Amino acid sequence: MIRSIVTIFSVAELRKKILFTLGMLFLFRLGAHITVPGLDFKVLQDYFAKASSGAGGSLTDYIDLFAGGAFKRLSVFALGIMPYISASIIMQIMMVAVPSLQRLAKEGDYGRKKINQYTRYGTVLLCALQAYGITVYITSLHHEALQGGKGMLISNGPGAGFTALTMLTITAGTILLMWMGELMTERGVGNGTSLLIFAGIIAGAPAAVGQFLGDIKSNQTEAILAVILLALFVGMIALSVLLNEGQRKIPLQYGKRIVGRRMVQGASQTLPIKVNAANVMPIIFAASLMIFPSQIASYFGGRYQGFGEAIQKYLAPGTITYFIIYIILIIFFAYFYTSIQYNPKEIAEALKKNGGYIPGVRPGAHTEETLERILNRITLSGAIFLAFIAIAPDIFMIIWNLEKYASLIHLFGGTSLLITVGVALDTLKQVESQLIMRHYDGFMDKNKKSSGRPRMVR
Repeated sequence: MIRSIVTIFSVAELRKKILFTLGMLFLFRLGAHITVPGLDFKVLQDYFAKASSGAGGSLTDYIDLFAGGAFKRLSVFALGIMPYISASIIMQIMMVAVPSLQRLAKEGDYGRKKINQYTRYGTVLLCALQAYGITVYITSLHHEALQGGKGMLISNGPGAGFTALTMLTITAGTILLMWMGELMTERGVGNGTSLLIFAGIIAGAPAAVGQFLGDIKSNQTEAILAVILLALFVGMIALSVLLNEGQRKIPLQYGKRIVGRRMVQGASQTLPIKVNAANVMPIIFAASLMIFPSQIASYFGGRYQGFGEAIQKYLAPGTITYFIIYIILIIFFAYFYTSIQYNPKEIAEALKKNGGYIPGVRPGAHTEETLERILNRITLSGAIFLAFIAIAPDIFMIIWNLEKYASLIHLFGGTSLLITVGVALDTLKQVESQLIMRHYDGFMDKNKKSSGRPRMVR
């Protein structure tokens, strides 16, 4: 492992990709600490310090989990990359429902660029709407701070100028993140959007762990709880890896073929189908949709206050309605993304064209039905497993009454853990492929020990 890491930085091109990715992540974390212009950061800190201990802290904590602390700081990256995720969700669904977009998606590179362009337009629109909601939210915090005698949150007072500047700043921040994510995907290692979410999640780990360890040292929490949480954490990691790496191999047999003047016996192969073909995307999309209504509702008060409080109540993490809707969304997006990656009709036609078949199943329509049945069963089991891991932290908090350490539980379990493990594995596989492509031993070479030196290719 150590030699492989040294090898990574000894390959100039790979070293450049990794350093570029790390540089972009550093800029992301730097921007998360730059507050929107015109705000008194001390007043803002005092408000959220009290809000986090009250009933309303859970929503802001959960939103802040994916923004890497940027939301509570009301920074230029307050919305994070989630508006881009939401726009991607809408575009993916529209591609299924709108025939013109379906035809556009099949036009190769041109179609992909046009769809990406539409997704960016949608991101700007969603950012503008959510950024306006944040300005309304900041204004309400400003009035609360004045009434409580804590000072002015908005230095020059709320108004049209502050609203316009805040909307422009936050929207520009999210568009900048979207651009950074695309650059990381193109020039770095791993999926840029997923890495930004990954960095936002793990950014809160040191503070959460420090608070927990501090409570243990001061005897506010029993040490046995740390052992229990560590065991649960290791178990959740094992389940997450198992879910990401598990697959069903369907046996394939190819008929005899004539190569030159010789008859060649068809080879036996397998068609691997992943248990979790959609990887972490169902979790990211479901979490984004669960946050969005509560986030919007929290911004608006006045005559809509009762309606907004009802939405936050029923969609708060840990409630029955939250569990039901979250599980349904995860299962839906698991099926949705699996259907994009695996098309039984196209696979059956390709097998028939190349002389392949599943043993005991006739080529054509019967093969398509068999593949569809296998896909449905695997996807359902994988989606249920995925949903269980996602809601496990909330179940643990309810059983052991761990609301005080909600941020720690959410960081090292469920949605956050699935995203971090999935993104880490995907990035590791990309680095592995880069090493193997250059004839180096990778991290996962099971056949022989890693030497860190190029392999001889004959």
